[in-house]
Amino acid sequence: MSQNTLPIPDDVVGPFQIEDAAVRGRLVRLGPAIDEILAAHAYPEAVANLLGETCALAALVGSALKFEGRLIVQAQGEGPVRYVVADYDTAGHLRGYCRFDPDAVAEASQGFVRPGAKTLLGGGVFIMTVDQGPDMDRYQGVTAIEGETLALCAEQYFAQSEQTPTRVRLAVGQADVGDGLRWRAGGMLIQNVAEDQARGSTEEAWTRSQAFFETIGEDELLDPTISGQTLLFRLFHEDGVRVFEDQALAAVCRCSEDRIRGVLASFEAEERADMVEPDGHIHVTCEYCAKTYRMTPGSLARG
Repeated sequence: MSQNTLPIPDDVVGPFQIEDAAVRGRLVRLGPAIDEILAAHAYPEAVANLLGETCALAALVGSALKFEGRLIVQAQGEGPVRYVVADYDTAGHLRGYCRFDPDAVAEASQGFVRPGAKTLLGGGVFIMTVDQGPDMDRYQGVTAIEGETLALCAEQYFAQSEQTPTRVRLAVGQADVGDGLRWRAGGMLIQNVAEDQARGSTEEAWTRSQAFFETIGEDELLDPTISGQTLLFRLFHEDGVRVFEDQALAAVCRCSEDRIRGVLASFEAEERADMVEPDGHIHVTCEYCAKTYRMTPGSLARG
């Protein structure tokens, strides 16, 4: 692969393969999409970082799905952040949100080091759910939150639930791309393909690829002036790396007025009456995109 390859734009995730080695991976670069998701809420920096990492991870893992559906990555615990979730569908749509205690997050963020997943979530669980649609059963894997970072939680998940050696690196930060500070996120995942009679042992190639992987910096994952291909070339040029077609990503929420009306219409009239605010309307705000829907009780009468 040449360093002159055209750069990958923001908001894409793409697979790659180390040449002549049983190591595959995916690289995600998020710009406007993650900025839209995070900027919709007044998240403290530590919470925005955790949600950004969760969205990047959802894209890395979800983009490997071989069928139409969704991947939901979530973690919940008893710490300052009660719940974080990112939702990816195979059209490349991302959304996510956090539920947290602002005072507890502020207290946990007083040190010199930005608090990680373990500090923010406390004791809890890390969950990946594959949803193949209403006619199929959901598949869900659950592991305990033990690593301080979300990347370590993901590595532990793959080791326990998938028995697949996996390394993950995630990064979130802000950069000025010409119109002020904007959120960015990036991530990389590599996995060792299981050995078989044709491949023989894959241990040496996996060890070598991990050594290269360890050299990647968070700033490289976030830098808008470094293309994805250039980054992969820097890491794996000694062995060669083959890059496959990438997928575009976008921040898309599935909320709609029709869905909100359907939920509200399921309540009895007396219950809806208790929801009416002083302006005479019921207000419903989507937890994901923070859009507020405003409607009159009379328009929600059950048929």
